[in-house]
Amino acid sequence: MTAPRGFSFDPEWRITLLSAILLPLLVALGFWQLQRASEKAELSAAWEARQQQAPVPVIGLWDAPAGELAYRSVSMRGHFLDKEYFLLDNRILGGRFGYEVLGIMQLDTGDGLVLVNRGWIAGDPARLELPRVPSISGEVAVAGTVYVAPGAPYLLAEQQLQPGWPKLLQAIEMDKLAAALAELEAGPVFPFPVRLAQGQPGALEVDWQVVNVSPEKHRAYAAQWFTMAAVLFVFYLLRSSNIWQLLKSIGKE
Repeated sequence: MTAPRGFSFDPEWRITLLSAILLPLLVALGFWQLQRASEKAELSAAWEARQQQAPVPVIGLWDAPAGELAYRSVSMRGHFLDKEYFLLDNRILGGRFGYEVLGIMQLDTGDGLVLVNRGWIAGDPARLELPRVPSISGEVAVAGTVYVAPGAPYLLAEQQLQPGWPKLLQAIEMDKLAAALAELEAGPVFPFPVRLAQGQPGALEVDWQVVNVSPEKHRAYAAQWFTMAAVLFVFYLLRSSNIWQLLKSIGKE
């Protein structure tokens, strides 16, 4: 394709350098957001498919791979330890400060322990005292969903569990929690936490989010990055050539 008659291109090196850096970056960010949208859509689809399945006894899934366990509906029977539980710190629900309560269920078969996320409980914003967690007495049958984290939690420093119960957590690190539970000498620990379903015995405020950002929002972010890339390209073209003058002259003819 030949250049229009009278077309000239005279790029200024500073603008060229800036555009050469920013344009690929903006395009890459757009495609990254599209990839994230695809991943979130797959997670949502997997969750919906697993929710259609009948709960499976957790005892039969002890050695199953993580890919088969993610969002799997499970059932279990046993009793919750009364004084031993974890509090996942700084959980915000509806703008309110609180904790997620991670109870410990001793299976009725005596085959091990399951970490059960009972949901959210309000906390003291001043952090002067810990919340009073309602206990669950006797043997109960509950159902929930296995939660497999998409990756390792981000922590500014190594998490150290304090002695005594309840124990405060900044994030769920199953290796550290399993080590703490091993001190109870109550058998092996199920490798992933189970999120208690709404309405189950012992459930607190339950509002589980499959994804924190929806696929639609990721696509909107991608559109923003691509739009910024297009604007930058047009700006560079206008600053580096006489195309605007040519377009105006064509319009006058």
